[in-house]
Amino acid sequence: MNPVTSRMPAAEAVVRRVIARHTGYGEEELVRESLLEEDLGIDSVLLEAVVSEIEKDIAETRLSRGVDTVGDVIDIACAAGVTTGDLVEDAAQRDDEEPHGTVPGVGTGETDSVEEMSFSEISMRDFGPDGSRDLFDKTIRFAEHRRGMEERRLYWYGMASTGLLHGRGTYHDAQTGHEREYLLFSSNNYLGLAGDPRVSEAISDAARTYGATNTGCRIIGGTTALHLELERRLAEFKGREACIVFPGGYAANLGTISALAGPGDCIIADALNHMSITDGARLSGARRVSFAHNEVNSLERRLREMTSRPGGVLIAVDGVFSMHGDICPLPELVALARKYGARLLVDDAHATGVLGRTGAGTAEHFGLKDEPDLEVGTMSKALAGIGGFVTGDGDVIEYLRYYANSYVFAATIPAPVVAGLIVSLEILRAEPNRIERLWQNIHRLRSRLQGDGFDLGDSNSAILPVVVGDESMTLALGREVRKRGMFCQTVVFPGVPLGQARLRISVTAEHEPQDLDAAADIVRDAADSIGLGRRKER
Repeated sequence: MNPVTSRMPAAEAVVRRVIARHTGYGEEELVRESLLEEDLGIDSVLLEAVVSEIEKDIAETRLSRGVDTVGDVIDIACAAGVTTGDLVEDAAQRDDEEPHGTVPGVGTGETDSVEEMSFSEISMRDFGPDGSRDLFDKTIRFAEHRRGMEERRLYWYGMASTGLLHGRGTYHDAQTGHEREYLLFSSNNYLGLAGDPRVSEAISDAARTYGATNTGCRIIGGTTALHLELERRLAEFKGREACIVFPGGYAANLGTISALAGPGDCIIADALNHMSITDGARLSGARRVSFAHNEVNSLERRLREMTSRPGGVLIAVDGVFSMHGDICPLPELVALARKYGARLLVDDAHATGVLGRTGAGTAEHFGLKDEPDLEVGTMSKALAGIGGFVTGDGDVIEYLRYYANSYVFAATIPAPVVAGLIVSLEILRAEPNRIERLWQNIHRLRSRLQGDGFDLGDSNSAILPVVVGDESMTLALGREVRKRGMFCQTVVFPGVPLGQARLRISVTAEHEPQDLDAAADIVRDAADSIGLGRRKER
């Protein structure tokens, strides 16, 4: 047993063990005054995992998600007491059984059944791993919940489109059996290239030349001349020395982070990063800490803590945060990385084609091309294809070709798709008015929504989050919006932390002014229909 925990009440020892396990900090480093988010990097999603585990281990403990410090958690736990005298030893044993950052789960049967709980009292958090002897138990419980939500018209995820999507689209609703045209504000087709006939023709021509697929991974037999040309063009587009193309953006982060960092290293990540960064860090085995979202002071404290530790440090951030629409403070991040000898990775999935004069992304937006050590991107959004990529120094990129498992052991994107991507890049370069049109549309809709009193956070991109907070109210708002003919994403946990539910509205260059005005009217009328308060009336 750790000598630190052997000299303290059992409940406090449990709290310290749980927090240490999820953060990578030593138990001796967890002082009572340590702030959960600002000092320890426990974001709201990770807090759910910590809270769930403590509530399972300590009888009658009900932790508020608003706890701020280690001391707050300890005081509540000590007041509740411990379920068994062997609990501390049990917790120590689990250190070797559970990975850091386990998926948030539910309790051990203490909560009410799905039938007894209203939809407003539960979330997808309540159906995670729960320690059941049958791994499928949670799937059965979730199926009951999902059917109930669908009956209330609150879940409609995965509705199938039936044709091309151009600012509007026709979808088949499996719940009603009907098709309907919607104003489309759920697509990441930011520049409208997905339906461009020039892209489609390039795909058709390449299919006749290269066939449907490459039937292999890049390193063995899946590379074509088109793949090499795409990598050359992406490197040129980003202003970098070299590029490597992965099967997808998720695979790009997963493979790159896990190839470069290992158990002796540290990854410092923004608390609101995309899950692909989180999973890449988890897979690497490196020490993982987070810093408060877009807070450079919080990041610098983490970097200072790492100066006395061996191993390398990777700072990993989103360029544009996919559920919030705000932009990372790249100039400050670059300066801190240089100051402390860390490397900086920027995921530009939602910035490529959107930010910067030529659409090259976050670095171009700030006038810092070639400054981040690595830039990750995806082709499935503005570039109208599929696949991911990483750009950076040539030696680093070549290393990834041999050590990034999600590249080495995965089939590559088909040559016809690559041909379409090459044409998309050509169109982007030749038609900068697409970016101009996109930003005109962003400003128009953002102005309307803000004028109607909706909270859009700090969004400064094509992603406009209508932040509601309460999950049940957000789901109801989404239902009413869809009923009025607008299709956008309703985002709840785990897409965002509990208490931050929202509509996610994606603006594209294809939207006409009347589409944008109609969307604003729909959101306003839908909010009024369910009694959702707004900060001010128009």
